[in-house]
Amino acid sequence: MAGEPQADCLFCKITAGEVPATVVRETATTIAFRDINPQAPTHVLVIPKAHYPDAAALAAAEPQLLADVLRETAEVAIEDKIDVTGYRVVFNTGAGAGQTVFHTHAHVLGGRGLNWPPG
Repeated sequence: MAGEPQADCLFCKITAGEVPATVVRETATTIAFRDINPQAPTHVLVIPKAHYPDAAALAAAEPQLLADVLRETAEVAIEDKIDVTGYRVVFNTGAGAGQTVFHTHAHVLGGRGLNWPPG
């Protein structure tokens, strides 16, 4: 069921402490951790602790929780000192867009020039 932990979800396992991650921030509703395959000097994933497969599903079910995720992306940027120089927040939705873990997550990328359009 949406919102409930999924036994086969990597990010649910990270949230539960079953899989290690380099956590940089945690709130009652979110957790932020470093990406294991960083694409920029700062590459942090911010996820809701509740399981939703993508940002659209989260927005439809719990818009306040999506707001919590977005608020935490800004906090990550401040802590990593990329808030002034600029950063990108990316939600990949679906395999065709590059989503590989089907648990809503925002990528916070910064610390280098980010070209447009992205790859």
